[in-house]
Amino acid sequence: MLLEIKGLEVYYDKLQAVKGIDLHVQEGELVTIIGSNGAGKTSTLNAISGMVNRRGEIWFDGQRIDKLSPPEIASRGIVQVPEGRRVFPRLSVMENLKMGAFLEKDRKKTAERLEKAFSLFPVLKERSGQRGDSLSGGEQQMLATARALMAGPRLLMLDEPSLGLSPIACKRVEDRCVQIHKEGITVLLIEQNAKMGLRISDRCYVFEKGRVSLEGKSSVLAGMDEVKRAYLGV
Repeated sequence: MLLEIKGLEVYYDKLQAVKGIDLHVQEGELVTIIGSNGAGKTSTLNAISGMVNRRGEIWFDGQRIDKLSPPEIASRGIVQVPEGRRVFPRLSVMENLKMGAFLEKDRKKTAERLEKAFSLFPVLKERSGQRGDSLSGGEQQMLATARALMAGPRLLMLDEPSLGLSPIACKRVEDRCVQIHKEGITVLLIEQNAKMGLRISDRCYVFEKGRVSLEGKSSVLAGMDEVKRAYLGV
């Protein structure tokens, strides 16, 4: 088991956003989390990354990490692409990418990852000298994902990568998620486009009001009436 969460709780002052969830991700899987706004999806990723106070247990590759700091968690290979992309607007595309490799001291690995990023996202090579804020929304999502890949993740966590993008850009995001997964990176994906999330993932968790309401193979959940009505518009 690569990632295992037991009884996770997240509070913001007196408001409980996550209410004792259990979740796991096997190495090599692509797992999707879907659910309405405020269901606790982003809070769960932030808890894994150590960005919020949390209770419960979080295990990664057989070691407990819920007492570690965010840099310590990142150094173990857990990398999060936050909702809204959050590229460094005044830095160039190349500078943004190099920031992703900040913890990597091996220049050869950094060069290899940069080449891999450019092979996945050729437009970033063309735009390498441009400022981050000069890119379109879809290109900024590519940059945020490529920046995360520069860290050499074992677990890549993507928070709403298609949010606010055009249908064409959404399809590109979908294709890149599939390609990244095929290359052996384990992916935990939050996706408001439930059709896409269910289509490309191995398994899915459905969150409702801070709890897991359904879980299972994505192909099975996609055929369930309650999922169709609530998330697929059927």
